[in-house]
Amino acid sequence: MTLSRVAIVGSGLIGRAWAISFARAGHEVALWDENLAAPREALKYIEGVLPDLEANDLLAGASAPTVAGRIFPVADLGVALKGAVHAQECAPEDVEVKTRLFARLDQLAESGAVLASSTSAILPSAFTASLKGRERCLVAHPLNPPYLIPAVEIVPAPWTEAAIVERTATLLSHAGHAPIVMKREIDGFLMNRLQGALLEEAFRLVEGGFASVEDVDVGVRDGLALRWSFMGPFETIDLNAPGGVRDYARRYERIYAAIFPSTQRRVEWGGPVMEIVEAERRASLPAGEVAARQAWRDRRLMALAAHKRDAGERIGR
Repeated sequence: MTLSRVAIVGSGLIGRAWAISFARAGHEVALWDENLAAPREALKYIEGVLPDLEANDLLAGASAPTVAGRIFPVADLGVALKGAVHAQECAPEDVEVKTRLFARLDQLAESGAVLASSTSAILPSAFTASLKGRERCLVAHPLNPPYLIPAVEIVPAPWTEAAIVERTATLLSHAGHAPIVMKREIDGFLMNRLQGALLEEAFRLVEGGFASVEDVDVGVRDGLALRWSFMGPFETIDLNAPGGVRDYARRYERIYAAIFPSTQRRVEWGGPVMEIVEAERRASLPAGEVAARQAWRDRRLMALAAHKRDAGERIGR
């Protein structure tokens, strides 16, 4: 596809991460924020991350300076949007903020530009209903950081044109992402609904005294996640029974049916169980070491991304 300008609207953690993703793919990236100092601060952050990505061969063969040179801090929103084929909004999770900002984007962006929100929770219909160009609006929600985690949810509003969804999926695919193209909007989209189901059960197990915080983490980290790092749940069960997915359901559905009634009780995450969860986490990781552990997490993600790419080439995807 023809590489062109992408506008990043909001230069916080998600905005700067998107900037890396699009610039790595060869796009010119205009970086804008209402806080005029934020884009340059974001670029400094980006310049600090790129060498590690280059060392792991995660810049699509480009050098760190080359990728950084594709990102331009811009003070004026209209200038940032000029010539952009895609605008990625990364403002705070506030429906009023997004409503006001999308009104500006719809007014200033060129008629052919897609207007995408990075929101993780707000339905696109909640902030695009009154727009003249609402048919070009949707959600493109990443997991953080998107330059290391490929999956992105594409969530249309009821009035989003199918061609806009297809264009967005193509753009993201060419940028190295794995689009999740939802058929219609739903609270939590797809990834947070899946993650939420797991977290709800994790809190129930700890609150009920069945397992420690670390035991729950071990179960995912050293158990389920090993397969899930390269297969989804449906492929996992398809391969876990001799006759495939139907055979798995025949053999094991009764186990999950028996569990289901005990999953219908919510535990308030901020209630008494948080005293247990926080105490165990801070015993494992003192508060002053969280930032360093976040950097460790990102380095591990870089190594995993490089491994998955190399293994996919050697073994098959």
